[in-house]
Amino acid sequence: MSLSDRVSRGLRAELAGQAVSMGAKAGLMVLLARYLLTPAEWGLLQFALPIVGVLAVFGTLGLPKSAARYVTEYAERDPGQIPHVVGQTLRYLVALVAVVGGALAVGADALANWLNTPAVAPFLLVGVGYVAFRSFSNLTGLLFQGFNRVDYKAVVTVTTAVVQLLAAVGLVLAGYGALGAFVGYVAGFAVAAVVGLVILRRRVLANIEAADEVDADLTRRLLEYSVPLTATRGANVLDKKVDAILVGVLLNVTAVGYYALAKQVADFVSMPATAFGFTISPAIGEQSAGRRDDRAASIYQESLRHLLLLYVPACSGIVLVAEPMVRYVFGSAYLPAVPVVQVFAGYVLLDAVNQMTSDTLDYLGRARSRAVVKSVMAVSNFVLTLALVPVLGVLGAAVATIVTYATYTVANVRVIHDELGLDGVRLCTDLAVACLVSVGMAVVVLVSLPLVSGVLTLFAVVGVGFGAWAVLGTASGLLDVRRVVGVLR
Repeated sequence: MSLSDRVSRGLRAELAGQAVSMGAKAGLMVLLARYLLTPAEWGLLQFALPIVGVLAVFGTLGLPKSAARYVTEYAERDPGQIPHVVGQTLRYLVALVAVVGGALAVGADALANWLNTPAVAPFLLVGVGYVAFRSFSNLTGLLFQGFNRVDYKAVVTVTTAVVQLLAAVGLVLAGYGALGAFVGYVAGFAVAAVVGLVILRRRVLANIEAADEVDADLTRRLLEYSVPLTATRGANVLDKKVDAILVGVLLNVTAVGYYALAKQVADFVSMPATAFGFTISPAIGEQSAGRRDDRAASIYQESLRHLLLLYVPACSGIVLVAEPMVRYVFGSAYLPAVPVVQVFAGYVLLDAVNQMTSDTLDYLGRARSRAVVKSVMAVSNFVLTLALVPVLGVLGAAVATIVTYATYTVANVRVIHDELGLDGVRLCTDLAVACLVSVGMAVVVLVSLPLVSGVLTLFAVVGVGFGAWAVLGTASGLLDVRRVVGVLR
């Protein structure tokens, strides 16, 4: 199968998986926030999730992505080592999960009191399962990426989201409140981990015969490359999760609910970019490993061009529809989140570019460079959040995230440029055209906004904006509809 066919197949599978996952997660968020939980209960749930998310980093470190990188590398020159890569990674992961899970079980009450929120203690106890099952679910997803079997990864993604939706809603309706919803999240990871491991064993590893001897450098290389990946992942979690924890500690859990709602809206809009980056990064790494840097640069730049065309207008659209979206989708109780949603519109563009760029750097062997930049950025975000939240409230955490994440994204693109040699003039031209398309679309949406009186009319206005974007994007020459349809068909 050709490179373009593999990328197209993987992109279709990942987009389909992300679409189902996005729908399930959006449904779960709306049901919990608007109908099933109070703002305080929703905030407590959103306070607990980032805490266990931070602890989950220690349950995997950088091993899953390191394993995925070496699966890709050995697939080119010595496939018999791949079962050894997977086996060693699983053994190390079991040990890490046992240590972290045990520590969390013992220290749950102490940690809850230290965070000045004793009500979160039961969530932390259940968090032992969250750490364990999410670790194995994450491992299988990244290994499927390394095998270029993104379709299998999509199965894991869909399983997680659908089971979480059903289990969380069911347990809340049964009377278990926010804690029941949290158990539902754990159940999703548990089922997905089992499904992923079964597919890995029966559909992938069953077709690969293990080499009689393990590569003498395998363990050293696997662990060595996991060090910068651990630093990067730790910094990423510090950047994306600690801000919500700080909001809870410095303000209250209800404020966490406003902040989490805004950030999750941004994450939903970024999902197509996540799928895109997850799909093309192994292909770029494969081309670079084969010393075809021109081809790798072309894939990256063409992908970035389409991301800019999609996400620059998306940012302006989010700013314009933030107020009616929050009012009619989540309810008037969450209107304080509107300014935060508007600030996070900038995060959507940055995250879209970064989702594709950061994974690519890992597959190009530049994880160490990314780890340094990410660590500096995460610490800066932590300090800036501490400074701004007491002054600006929830909005301060959003501003801190945008400022630091912008710096990180520019630095990552710079490293990609150093590695592959991008066409800077063309990149700036694509960005300028995307901005013009955004202005035209924004005018259409702005004129239509007074017609919004509910959810249906809100969706209608969004549809009108999308239509204007498609027309302007095609007219600009950045969007080739027939080519996009050909890839997704």
